[in-house]
Amino acid sequence: MMDNLRAASNHVVLKIILGLIILSFVLTGVGNYLIGGNSDYAAKVNGQEISRAQLEQAFNNERNRQQQMLGEQFSQLASNDGYMQQIRQQALSQLVDQALLDAYIKDLHIDISDEQVKQAIFNQKAFQTNGKFDNAKYNGLISSMGYSADQYAEALRKQLSNQQLINAVANTDFMLKGETSKLVDLVSQKRDIRQATIDVNALVAKQSVTDDEINQYYQQHKSNFMAPEQFRVSYIKLDAASMQQNPSEAEVQSWYDQHKAEYSQPQRNRYSVIQTKTEADAEALLTQLKAGGDFAELAKTKSIDPISARKGGDMGWLEPATTPDELKNAGLTEKGQMSAVIKSSVGFLIVRLDDIQPEQVKPFAEVQSAVADKVKQEKGVDAFYKLQQKVSEAASNDNESLAGAEQASGLKATETNWFSHDSLPKELDFDAVKQAIFNGGLVGQNGAPGNNSDIISVDGDRAFVLRISEHKAEAVQPLEQVKAQISDTLKHEKAQQQAKAQADKLLADLKAGKQDALTVAGLTLSAATTVDRNAQDPVAQAAFNLPQPADNKPSWGVSEDMQGNVVLVAVDKVSTGSMPQAQIDEMVKGVTQNNAQLAFEALLQNLRKEAKIKYGAAAQMQ
Repeated sequence: MMDNLRAASNHVVLKIILGLIILSFVLTGVGNYLIGGNSDYAAKVNGQEISRAQLEQAFNNERNRQQQMLGEQFSQLASNDGYMQQIRQQALSQLVDQALLDAYIKDLHIDISDEQVKQAIFNQKAFQTNGKFDNAKYNGLISSMGYSADQYAEALRKQLSNQQLINAVANTDFMLKGETSKLVDLVSQKRDIRQATIDVNALVAKQSVTDDEINQYYQQHKSNFMAPEQFRVSYIKLDAASMQQNPSEAEVQSWYDQHKAEYSQPQRNRYSVIQTKTEADAEALLTQLKAGGDFAELAKTKSIDPISARKGGDMGWLEPATTPDELKNAGLTEKGQMSAVIKSSVGFLIVRLDDIQPEQVKPFAEVQSAVADKVKQEKGVDAFYKLQQKVSEAASNDNESLAGAEQASGLKATETNWFSHDSLPKELDFDAVKQAIFNGGLVGQNGAPGNNSDIISVDGDRAFVLRISEHKAEAVQPLEQVKAQISDTLKHEKAQQQAKAQADKLLADLKAGKQDALTVAGLTLSAATTVDRNAQDPVAQAAFNLPQPADNKPSWGVSEDMQGNVVLVAVDKVSTGSMPQAQIDEMVKGVTQNNAQLAFEALLQNLRKEAKIKYGAAAQMQ
């Protein structure tokens, strides 16, 4: 079957990015993938339902991924219903692919053992501290996401199964030695070329254009001569950092007294646990412990929690925020104290309090400087918001100038030079400020000044109030302003056409055996140079599109150089180069990986073709 798939994949042109096919389970919506459906389903794949909840989670994950990738551009795209529906359909397509892969994996009997799952958890960097697995960190993270250890392990098992299938497909492609040799010869090929250049700029000076030609070009290309919308803006900038004042010692002491919790480490407890499936098992173990049994040894051999069992039941240091309720409610207050059997959501527990680290508060003298900085900052922010209110009221009361706002703030307004959408002054380069300037709400009629803006808050406790003092709408530049530009363009076009016509005639003469054609035209061939496929020169690249020379005669063609000149190029010789072995290995690796990706896409296409897929109402919901 895989041979047929690989053969079919050779006809696929586009490279498939494998990462877009496989859904990410780890730390991104694992539990929701396990949620069952309801009547309002998104799709059914061979009878297996993809619920609305699964689609919403996948859609949110994909939207968040694109928002991180696109940044500010995403907010503009997100306003387009078609774009958001496209993301939704992409998320649904991935869920359908995953359902197909799940069934295929099951048919292939790909199994992931408990030990493999456990090792994958231990190897996750998100669960490590200083390069070592941290059980408390692991429990805290999955608990914060609302998942139990069993749910997380099952989702991870599914991901590992996917990866095993991917590896199986990826490892099926290879290149024969003869294929590699031919590819190396082709890629490393070198060509000896000569070239004769027809100078287009020299021909430009000989061209002439009429007023009618200029006017006709102007009428046909008016969109090329648009003057962009332009603005001049007056603004006042408020900055909390400039309003900071040094606090008194009494203010610093008072702030510290009210915020001691910020300079305290709460009490931390260290627990060990043994987890069992049944209450009877727990009671039997508790009896052994009371008779002097070794807690750590029993945890290693009897606890069904593989994570804590590995460390003899040790849960590590836990703060109140990360301590499970079962441990908090166990009533353990002294070192070495052991609980009775506790019923929990994961079975039955026996808990021992191993150690206590009391709450620790940093003394005022140690943090005085840091507290003073905070008080200074807060006072600046308070002053900033009070002044912001005054300036806002003044700008609103005197809406036809910034004079009132200047008086309220004690600051002089700054006026910009003319700028367009693409040349906004750096000082105003904030999304909220750009929105206020460019959305049209502050522009008066016929370019006259409009009203003052509201207070515009931006990052870092800064704010602006502004007004558009002058405005020019987008308009076509008058012909007289662009006449010289059009004349130069037309002359260059005529010179280019003349040069190409001359080159085509010379090419025909040279192919017909007229060896003196270049001399008659006043052109001279350059000395031969050797080029390879990596050359960026367009003449060199064109040389590799020409046939190989035959009968000791050059192969001729026409190209353009990087300056826009027309070039006659002669290929005199083709030779085989060489490549370092490391480069050959990397090339072969790239080819085989690409073929494997195509084979995987062919597998998915085949699974889709054979599957019964039905889409529900939730697939179209926004």
